[in-house]
Amino acid sequence: MKKNRKKTTARKSAQAPAPKPDQGRRDVLRLARNLAIATPVVLGAGILTVRSVSATICEADLTKIGNGKPAIVQIHDPNCRLCQTLQKQSRRALKAFDDEQFTFLVANINTPQGRDLAREHRVPHVTLLLFDARGQMVQVVRGPTDQDTLGAIFDAHLSARS
Repeated sequence: MKKNRKKTTARKSAQAPAPKPDQGRRDVLRLARNLAIATPVVLGAGILTVRSVSATICEADLTKIGNGKPAIVQIHDPNCRLCQTLQKQSRRALKAFDDEQFTFLVANINTPQGRDLAREHRVPHVTLLLFDARGQMVQVVRGPTDQDTLGAIFDAHLSARS
């Protein structure tokens, strides 16, 4: 008994199915939705990055020590978790004060200026140096310290120097 074999027919060329009438409209609406979601996210990230970079540049200018305002300078290693903790606690404590009362600076020990300042005052990273308006160091705060304690230290420093 012979098996009936099906004849092979030429395969139809691979063509995309014809688009449905609403498909083009749906694609446009989907693209518009995605752009509406992505635009604020991208712009927001860009603005935050610019603000962060400009704040970092201002805070790194150690020539501001002795400019007529008391200065609080953190000796900082950006790769050190304790330094990051101290910086967060310092920033939180400083929110209670008027920015015009003091200058907050960050001396990165990975830069020549930051390293020189730390050596000059013989302090390691994870340290805050409190300077008077003339640039004379008046107090050293070593190690991570909680926000309330820093607030009291900053209040005493800024009140005594006013």
